[in-house]
Amino acid sequence: TAFGSLVHGVLEDVDVTADDLRAELLARARDQLDRWPVELDPEEAATALEAVLATPLGPLADDLDLRTLLREPQLKELDFELPLGGGDRPGPRVTRLGELAGLLDEHLPADDPIRPFAERLRSPALAAQSLRGYLSGSIDLALRLPDGRCLVVDHKTNWLGPRDVPLTIAGYHPAALADAMNSGTYPLQALLYSVVLHRFLRWRLPGYRPETHLGGVLYLYVRGMAGPEAPRAGGVPFGVFSWHPPAALVVALSDLLDGGQR
Repeated sequence: TAFGSLVHGVLEDVDVTADDLRAELLARARDQLDRWPVELDPEEAATALEAVLATPLGPLADDLDLRTLLREPQLKELDFELPLGGGDRPGPRVTRLGELAGLLDEHLPADDPIRPFAERLRSPALAAQSLRGYLSGSIDLALRLPDGRCLVVDHKTNWLGPRDVPLTIAGYHPAALADAMNSGTYPLQALLYSVVLHRFLRWRLPGYRPETHLGGVLYLYVRGMAGPEAPRAGGVPFGVFSWHPPAALVVALSDLLDGGQR
């Protein structure tokens, strides 16, 4: 977690407009090492993160990279407090986490990479959990593209491969990233973040239309992001998990979390 916090800190603080991006990354890495003293060569970190910033993000982001997109004002570390089931004024109906499974079945096609997560939501450990009170958190990055679409972006530092051999990029094939997402609870996180972005834009963006402005979700597995020439599968670079949940699913989930209220 300390390593992940260090990487997040560098990506949050870096000035991509610097004339010498590598020197800027090196300075930010050294700053973060003072806060998170992990075993890390700052020179290697600067090289790796320069590749992360230069990796195309795939079709959802019009193949732009972070260095290009972060030249414009973007929302980094978007804090939120999300009321569930009415917040301070809960309604009589208790919403259960397992109800999300039905929404995934209804709105996602059979070949959607997150469709298998519906079965996880039906498991006894998750299905009966009530959704009440408030959920607080922070979205790593809410990106606004030149055409006005907005993306949820989350940075992940997961090591995807055997721990006893050197790590290779093979573990970051987009299909492998879908398996990694579904093996944990990242799909739930991605859906909740999408609801947060939906509510934020509904509040702040004149003329907001979910089907137009909700551009999807990018989970960036930074250890697998290899730069401008990164290998691809289906047009998506290795290291990038790219998912566009239907706007109707995000709106329906937002309503469900409200206990059926708006």
